[in-house]
Amino acid sequence: MVTRFRRYGQIADVLISYGFGIVIEGMFPRLKRIKFWKKKKGEDLTVYERIRLAFEELGPTFIKFGQILSTRTELLPPPMIEELKKLQDHVAPIPYSKIAPTILKTCPVLGDCFLEVEEQPIASASLAQVHRARLRDGTRVVLKVQRPNIQQLIETDLAILRSLAARLEFSFPDSRVYNPSGMVQDFAKQIRRELDFIQDGKNAERLARNFRNVPGIKIPRIYWEYSSNQNLVMEYIEGVRVDDVAGIRRVGVDPRVISDRGFDAYMKMIFEDGFFHGDPHPGNLLVTPAGDLAFLDFGIVGVLSPEKRELFTRLLIGINESDPELVMKAFEGLGIDFQRIDRDALKDDLYVMLYDHEYTLREFHFSSMVEGLTDVMRRHQLRVPMTLMLMLKVIMMVGEIGRTLNPEFNFWHQARPYLTHITRERLNPRQLASKTATSVFRSIEDLAQLPSLANTTLKNISSGNLRFEIADAKRFRATVHRSTDKLMVGLITSAIVIGSSVVLLASDLRIPETVFYLALFGYGIAVVIGFYFLYHALYWGRDGDQ
Repeated sequence: MVTRFRRYGQIADVLISYGFGIVIEGMFPRLKRIKFWKKKKGEDLTVYERIRLAFEELGPTFIKFGQILSTRTELLPPPMIEELKKLQDHVAPIPYSKIAPTILKTCPVLGDCFLEVEEQPIASASLAQVHRARLRDGTRVVLKVQRPNIQQLIETDLAILRSLAARLEFSFPDSRVYNPSGMVQDFAKQIRRELDFIQDGKNAERLARNFRNVPGIKIPRIYWEYSSNQNLVMEYIEGVRVDDVAGIRRVGVDPRVISDRGFDAYMKMIFEDGFFHGDPHPGNLLVTPAGDLAFLDFGIVGVLSPEKRELFTRLLIGINESDPELVMKAFEGLGIDFQRIDRDALKDDLYVMLYDHEYTLREFHFSSMVEGLTDVMRRHQLRVPMTLMLMLKVIMMVGEIGRTLNPEFNFWHQARPYLTHITRERLNPRQLASKTATSVFRSIEDLAQLPSLANTTLKNISSGNLRFEIADAKRFRATVHRSTDKLMVGLITSAIVIGSSVVLLASDLRIPETVFYLALFGYGIAVVIGFYFLYHALYWGRDGDQ
């Protein structure tokens, strides 16, 4: 087992050998400078190529970290992103004898579970390798088996990465704009999820439930009786990679059908289910001889609340309509903080970017637009939540696969039905009534907390912790008057509208005609009350200001 101290030395040696000694010296000034005189590797390469090679040499944790960094297009320079995208998670397999003990933890007598297990793996990555096998009943399965001691190595590397990130921010203050500590924190959550094969299997089953009534989509079955958090046994699916156009044609399937099917599947995941497969590279998508699109590897998934789905819809609509204000509002709702930037300058840059990409948007090469969008984010040093970047990355990859399978693939033409459907659902009277009711209940809860907040404020004033100047007190009184009136308008009007809406929506239940007209009368009363209190609020608002 590698100790943390020894691992620190390995990492330092690799970084120094690729010419990053000056960084190590800045972070650890007490190190002997003689270590920096050793012969450098790749002296004729660019700095970004050397970063990639160093990550590859440092092993699985750093390879995975580099892959996560390659999605942060809004923060890192494009040449670095392009190099990090080349990081390959394929390593030499380890002997079956070292993998076997992990399998035996869930199946102490191998013959009781499997007729055979192929010792030669069909795939090998930094965290696990995959072996074909047959169950006792002859069912063909695959075993995804975690590499021995990989969890300990990754936890050691994560502790070192956290320490390095903190030292980097302290020694090089300019690096704080990239939020190294935040990146490591996000990465730690992601890689720990990937190490939990039980969660991997649960993700597969959730996707299978979501697509149970959708023909043409295949999710492998999980055999839980033989699985654990380090060994996942799942159905073996035979097929060709989704980017193998010639191979798809050889099995008698039209690539354009697969293009549409894959795009529709991801639109359903994102906009309807709010739970999507987060790693759609061609190796994780197969086309079966039956023409089904099969999904593999469920370690990375994205989860979107209904509110986030609606905001992402607004973002796409804002992009298509070249509306920078709508794009900014969607970004703000999705968690991007605009507090410390010049909003007008950002809006102008977004407008220029959208205008420049107007022709591209007609063809809708989504990846080209996202590159322009992330360039704007990078210039304004915006920090983007990982979920948003994962979603953009997924849609970019799906669009690229779509164009590989069908050169005439058009993103906007394909996405429009989903966006139209979601927009109509938002305007559905039942949903509007439900949202209004929720808003009213929240307002009532906030109103109920006012006495407690007022009591706390009075205590702070009496203890001297909170003081007002005379001018401030006058403005505070006027603000309270206006806010109270506006709250009253909202509560009364919303309550009447909700009650009337419920009655009108129940019209198919053959309610009495008098009740129907009473509901219409309720709408009229709501309008009158709204205008009255609006006038009242405006009148007293002016008086309070005087």
